[in-house]
Amino acid sequence: MDALERYIEEHVTAEDPLLTELDRETHLRVVQSRMISGHVQGCLLEMLVRMLRPQRILEIGTFTGYSAICMARGLGDGGELHTIEVNDELEEFAAGYFVRSGLSDRITQHIGSALDIVPSLGRFDLIFIDGDKREYPQYYDMVMTHSVHSGTFLLADNILWYGKVTENVPQSDRHTRAIREFNDRVVQDDRVENVILPIRDGLNLIRVK
Repeated sequence: MDALERYIEEHVTAEDPLLTELDRETHLRVVQSRMISGHVQGCLLEMLVRMLRPQRILEIGTFTGYSAICMARGLGDGGELHTIEVNDELEEFAAGYFVRSGLSDRITQHIGSALDIVPSLGRFDLIFIDGDKREYPQYYDMVMTHSVHSGTFLLADNILWYGKVTENVPQSDRHTRAIREFNDRVVQDDRVENVILPIRDGLNLIRVK
């Protein structure tokens, strides 16, 4: 962490001890632990939920549950969050923290491919996309067909992909190419408007008109 990142960490609302523990255990026990949302992004997600006041949230990519807990904390009474993870080995890990957070009544876990599960879940007010980067274009087409209404907000994580979106990459780099395709698809879609937030690895904030 460089000095500016450390300064930002020190000047946002302090991280809850449970989330600190979740972050630490993720880094100790889980492969690709850098995929966790982390403190600053978690604060942003909770703040956005409090600002937008969605009743139904969809998350594609639970991982170990950090972002789901942050968003669920921002929900009002009666709000619900559906989170989908393809890796069934992470289900119990995340579920334990959901229970300990006191938010398990707001969070519904789904295990499997989001492309199979999402079409049957209905419409959502806020959708956080943080699953397999190679499937981002398919996620976008899917949620725009099955999951949104006028005024739905979408948040897509990692859309700058370590700066690779501006570089020449080989045909074999499916992650970067899919993220570029996603970003191009969004900016060319007259059904939505969007802005890119350069926080961490980039968030694409999209509103359905």
